[in-house]
Amino acid sequence: MPERASTAVWEGDIMGGKGTMTIGSGAWVGPYSFKSRFEDGAGTNPEELIAAAHAGCFSMALSGALTKAGSPPKRIETKAKVDLKKEEAGFRISNIYLTTTASVPGIDAAKFQEIAETAKKTCPVSKVLAGAEISLDAKLA
Repeated sequence: MPERASTAVWEGDIMGGKGTMTIGSGAWVGPYSFKSRFEDGAGTNPEELIAAAHAGCFSMALSGALTKAGSPPKRIETKAKVDLKKEEAGFRISNIYLTTTASVPGIDAAKFQEIAETAKKTCPVSKVLAGAEISLDAKLA
């Protein structure tokens, strides 16, 4: 398996500084700042990128698990919401909420839920983020 990497560059102090994050493949480059992370400023933030990675990984894991179970999906759409909380010891990602809707011909709801829960637990990004509580809201379309 190839090694994956991305880069972040930060310039300046925490409040007035700014940064740029680059996806390793060069597919995306974007700005981030204190305001884009802790307020409603323009740009992205690490939590949005974690959410994108988790949504993408979970969708692929769910597709693979459904296909392996004999019910290949037509479409899966997943949204991941990451909660960043300020605690006495600093900041922590406390929860990740996955919401997915899938079009899967011929599968019953109970089997879908079982497969979705397994995909949540076994996707590599879920495993690496196990320090956060990861919840799932899975729906058939």
